[in-house]
Amino acid sequence: MAGAGTSGWIGRLLRGLGRRLADHAVAAAEADAATARDRLREAIDLLPEGVVFLDAEGRYILWNKRYAEIYHRSADLFRAGAPFSATLKMGVARGDYPEAIGREEAWLAERMDKLMNPTGERHEQRISDGRWLMIEEKRTADGGVIGLRVDITAMKQQAVALEEALRRAEAASHAKTEFLADMSHELRTPLNGVLGLGQALAASDLSEHQRALLSDMLASAQDLDGLVNGLLDYGDRARAADAAPASPAPSDVPPLRVLAADDNPTNRKVVELMLGAAGAQVVSVENGQQAVDAWRAGAFDVVLMDLRMPVMDGLDAIRAIRKAEGGGLPRAPIIVISANTSATDVEASAAAGADRHIGKPLRAEDLFEAISGVLD
Repeated sequence: MAGAGTSGWIGRLLRGLGRRLADHAVAAAEADAATARDRLREAIDLLPEGVVFLDAEGRYILWNKRYAEIYHRSADLFRAGAPFSATLKMGVARGDYPEAIGREEAWLAERMDKLMNPTGERHEQRISDGRWLMIEEKRTADGGVIGLRVDITAMKQQAVALEEALRRAEAASHAKTEFLADMSHELRTPLNGVLGLGQALAASDLSEHQRALLSDMLASAQDLDGLVNGLLDYGDRARAADAAPASPAPSDVPPLRVLAADDNPTNRKVVELMLGAAGAQVVSVENGQQAVDAWRAGAFDVVLMDLRMPVMDGLDAIRAIRKAEGGGLPRAPIIVISANTSATDVEASAAAGADRHIGKPLRAEDLFEAISGVLD
């Protein structure tokens, strides 16, 4: 009996010890779990991005301080087990999401669909206080959702600033292009008169002294033309004039009836002298509208058209002539003669319907070559 009593006592002792050991193990495990949770909480709180964990039903499990700071207007609603949708609805009701205004139900449905069917694709969200967030959501192994929130407001502001800087740069570039076009026109127009009249004068009877003076004058004009071409070299297709003036060659242009449109009287005189020396009959007009009217009234072998003219510019005049030709009138060869010789100007002339585009200062050989080219 004594042995049986001892055995029972030992059994009770072992069972008690086992329970204590088990309780201790459970307590230790719970302590370890609490420590792990605290460390996890501390770790995610140190992240600079907002992080939130939701269960498979879309209820809050865990979120960090940064997430609460980002959504500070709704942070009082964050509770473990509370549905994310309730917080979202409250935010919409408060006007926290500008994109939802006026379509609240549809916006909520779209947002919850993205949340519960995450693809990991990033999307942006605007907050009513002007901030922008980048949102990324992915499915966890247990069917829940982990969400990431990054404040990209500074990046957005930089993007806006960059876009504005690009807009200003484009405006400056456009202004520079316009300035060059204006400079080209204003500088080359008087140069055209000097060189053209000088070339025409060179073909006349002059004394040796007069010819020497004319040669010096033309040489100076050629130097000035070179400087202008250098100044306007950006995007300019104009060729520098040759060092020595060339006399018009009457045999280069057969007897022709030519319509010349230019608002500058000196430029009109230059064309008349050049072509008159070649035996051509020139009718001169001062603007594009007069050019269209004259072309309708008389038969011309070729049309010479300046671009910048009052009443109607050269491009509109060319378009009007080409449109009228569609009604059965014969096609007129059209040559643009302009101080504007950038690639854009040449393309605009061609688009309007011009056959050639030559630049000012005008050289007789260039004019004769262009006329021969369009007639061939």
